[in-house]
Amino acid sequence: MKNLRAYSDQLAISLSLLCTIHCLAVPVLLVALPSLASLRLDNEAFHIWMIIAVLPISLYALTLGCKKHKRYRVVAFGCAGLVFLVAAILGEDLFGEAGEKSLTVIGSALLIWGHIQNYRLCREHENCDCPEHSADSAK
Repeated sequence: MKNLRAYSDQLAISLSLLCTIHCLAVPVLLVALPSLASLRLDNEAFHIWMIIAVLPISLYALTLGCKKHKRYRVVAFGCAGLVFLVAAILGEDLFGEAGEKSLTVIGSALLIWGHIQNYRLCREHENCDCPEHSADSAK
């Protein structure tokens, strides 16, 4: 179970980084190489599929981690990041292109920070000798 939780944190971090890189790099690539415009790299479907992938993975990793380390602030940061990412997709017409990019970058940063903290705290918890951990390893 611990490997699946750790991998889900790592996967969520990777997906959030990919989303941020896509968000920041596509406009630069389209200006530098206009022929890439025919590939539809700015397609909104990418954002929707990323959210479909990131939401369950992030919620799974953050809630399992919170059960271990009991740091609700980490879950709150991760969930805030998810809210920003969803708002970026749903509010594109409301916030415009710059607002969407800002929400995506802020959301990704919050989510990445949450997963890094979750991963770190879970690793610390696995190496501690607290009574809760001793009971878990006896099962």
